[in-house]
Amino acid sequence: MVALVSKPTRVHPLRGLTPEEIKHAAAILIKVQQAKAADASKTVRFQHITLSEPPKALLMPYLDAESAGLEASDRPWVPRCARITWSHAHKQQDCESVISLDTELEVAHMDAKVAQHNGLDRDEVIAATIAILTDPNVLAEIKKFRLPENVTIQCDTWPYGTDLDSKEDDHRLIQAVIYARAPHNHPESNQYSFPIPVSPVYDPFLNQVIRIDPCATGGKDDGLKCNTVAPEIALAHLVENEYHSSLQKGGLRTDIKPLLIVQPEGPSFKVEDETRISWQKWTFRVGFNWREGMTIHDVRYDGRKVFYRLSLSEMTVPYGDPRSPQHRRQAFDLGDAGAGVTANNLSLGCDCLGAIQYFDNYLNNSVGEPVKVPNVICLHEQDNGIGWKHTNPRTDVAAITRARILVVQSIITVGNYEYIFAWQFMQNGAIEFETRATGILATSLIDAGKSSFWGNVVSPGILAANHQHLFCLRIDPMIDGVENTLIQEDTVSVPYSKQENPHGNAWKVHKTPFEKSSFADAEPQRNRVFKVVNEKKLNAISGNPVGFKIAAQPAQLLIADQRSTVRRRARFAEHHLWVTRYRDGELWAGGHWTNQSHDETEGVSDAASRCDNVRGEDIVVWQTYGLTHNPRVEDYPVMPVEIMTVTLKPADFFEKNPALDFSVLKRLSVHVGNTKYHSLQS
Repeated sequence: MVALVSKPTRVHPLRGLTPEEIKHAAAILIKVQQAKAADASKTVRFQHITLSEPPKALLMPYLDAESAGLEASDRPWVPRCARITWSHAHKQQDCESVISLDTELEVAHMDAKVAQHNGLDRDEVIAATIAILTDPNVLAEIKKFRLPENVTIQCDTWPYGTDLDSKEDDHRLIQAVIYARAPHNHPESNQYSFPIPVSPVYDPFLNQVIRIDPCATGGKDDGLKCNTVAPEIALAHLVENEYHSSLQKGGLRTDIKPLLIVQPEGPSFKVEDETRISWQKWTFRVGFNWREGMTIHDVRYDGRKVFYRLSLSEMTVPYGDPRSPQHRRQAFDLGDAGAGVTANNLSLGCDCLGAIQYFDNYLNNSVGEPVKVPNVICLHEQDNGIGWKHTNPRTDVAAITRARILVVQSIITVGNYEYIFAWQFMQNGAIEFETRATGILATSLIDAGKSSFWGNVVSPGILAANHQHLFCLRIDPMIDGVENTLIQEDTVSVPYSKQENPHGNAWKVHKTPFEKSSFADAEPQRNRVFKVVNEKKLNAISGNPVGFKIAAQPAQLLIADQRSTVRRRARFAEHHLWVTRYRDGELWAGGHWTNQSHDETEGVSDAASRCDNVRGEDIVVWQTYGLTHNPRVEDYPVMPVEIMTVTLKPADFFEKNPALDFSVLKRLSVHVGNTKYHSLQS
């Protein structure tokens, strides 16, 4: 029998698992499995050990007590559980268990069905990379391309994706993309400029390469067939194309002067109990888990309830190249890889500026031991331009405020791409979720002198495929309570009539509440907006229900054909907005199991199809947004950030502009030598 570690000290119900709790949860699961098989300690392979968040019915009274100022000992008891994603080392079976850290029992268990797979973990990716790059058959294929001696070969590991009606992918597989470094072999060299047109397929269970797929390199006139160019000349037209500053041959700019961000009195925010943040009139908690990465909880403004939970639920990146094996490229970067697993250490670059608070967290390795991931979230303040201004034309006096925002940021690197996620809290009561896409385009080889329907040539011999980035933001509101309603508002013209619109200039706002769980789409021509309101709480000035507006940039939705597995796997990306009735544990827009999924199962589409009552109920809103990326040459060798924003904006929530209580600022001039600098003071 394995000895259980001692019970760890109790922490806040929303705090991520401590190292002691991770070890405790792993020991409990092994104990449970040993009751079924004596050698469980050798056969259980841990993927992810993370907090299983408490049921809302139990957690909400605790949060209300905390907000009211009660000591922890006076708040209601809330169970503490861990969710463990794991597998048996001796068979192809992925599992998930919920472990009570209080009773030391397995309180829930789920076995993956056929063609359902857990995502990839770090240990698995490392093992796959080693196996692929040492496989004799892979090395023999690479040798055919007659690369310079001692050149370094590297590979990216991709989720295998899915073939239409294929049974082969019932096994969990990894598809590798092979690259070489430039001949100088600098460790920061851009490997994506030297793609090798072979793609090994690796079976993690067998720990071996099961086949090597050839990759097409043709152009518009070559259809879907594979490459016909002799390997010894296939890479001859490729050239070095670097992004790292140490490899720039044209020199760097020298005319940029220092821009200093100074907070001599420190930041205006405060962090208590490691994860509870207060700033201006905002209070909230920041969380972290392997799948979603950064999460936001219990958001209140001046004590009023606003949002129970905010998170990026899922994202899918389908590619538009129909040639095998490129046709299978469709990443679900949260469900397949994990935003927490791929989170950056933010102290290693200029990711955050000013007075910064970093947050560490813990993941685990395959034997259930905790692994510290430092500085995966940063907290800082930013200047955000003019907040509001008015110049009185009669007195020529200007009243102006400078807006400041609080930024909670995390950055993930998923293979070639980076995503920068930032929750931005504003003094005017709004919240924005900003997504920045950057990094390096996914590349493949194209024959010299050719072009393709399926992407753009961005460097000699380098085809960057057309693709989409489609995200789904999960918004769990509690606008002055959890009994909320989603309203669709359309601005429509009033027909000309002598009685109502004799001059033809009028319009009305049509308000339609959602009665049942469903979906809706953007309609810019009707200025369509969606508001979450509390119909039981009316604004004293307007008489309208208090609420928040959800504003996202209209985006092209999933392009793939209705019959395709690409579409079947990502139903959440078929509509801009969904509303469902809240259920504990219903967190994943693309379904629980995304890796090699054939269909979106237990995702937002299934939840909406229940036709639950959602008017005046505890609801969840799911906002789909993103971009269709048809690459430019300017996107290579590294892509300038593409910015997408979803705004949660108060709509009749306050009785006047909440930003009126800022100090009106005056400009202060300071001379340093012969130079005059301008700053602001109250």
